Amino acid sequence: MGRKWNNIKEKKAQKDKNTSRIYAKFGKEIYVAAKSGEPDPESNQALRLVLERAKTYNVPKNIIDRAIDKAKGNDDENYDELRYEGFGPSGSMLIVDALTNNVNRTASDVRAAFGKNGGNMGVSGSVSYMFTHTGTFAFEGKSADEILEVLMEKDLDVRDVVEDGDLTIVYAEPDQFAQVQEALKESGVEEFEVAEFEMLPQNDIQFSDEDKAILEGLIDALEDLEDVQNVYHNVDLD
Repeated sequence: MGRKWNNIKEKKAQKDKNTSRIYAKFGKEIYVAAKSGEPDPESNQALRLVLERAKTYNVPKNIIDRAIDKAKGNDDENYDELRYEGFGPSGSMLIVDALTNNVNRTASDVRAAFGKNGGNMGVSGSVSYMFTHTGTFAFEGKSADEILEVLMEKDLDVRDVVEDGDLTIVYAEPDQFAQVQEALKESGVEEFEVAEFEMLPQNDIQFSDEDKAILEGLIDALEDLEDVQNVYHNVDLD
């Protein structure tokens, strides 16, 4: 299973730490999605998807309501979606996704985080070709065979369905995220451990303990930045 399963474990671990930071990032993402169309999830698919993902992190209702109310108001704050690519120790690759209202600030902060923590910024496209955009779901209570049958009945051709311990994991095409999630719910999946869009590495690499410590410091520095939403990498940190 390799890096894919490690990625699930990292997402699960995030639920138990830095919750205020995760809530703040979802608040920003919900505001942007609500601002992009009607501030109603029934008519705004982008907002509906963000809210579904927020559920898996138990984002409080008051944070969701505040972000949607802000979008309904006269607030004209605009955000740009940015992607930075770079390198960590020993040839590791990182993708940094940001949502910012100040492009110059974000670029400077991300570059500084790379430079001060053993990494180097790359140009656009320097590492993203080694990652695959994927919709990822992880849940308990249904076997891979059961889920495959459900998805086939719905004519949904996903990339992979696997089992690891108590979890069943589905890797779907990003543009079928909503359809796959709805099919899983209809099959009886009540709670998702993970329901996210990911940039999954095509190959993962092994690291020494020393290089792992450097990379973890770099990831922490990037994730601590106010404008950074997600950091993806290609290292097995187990």
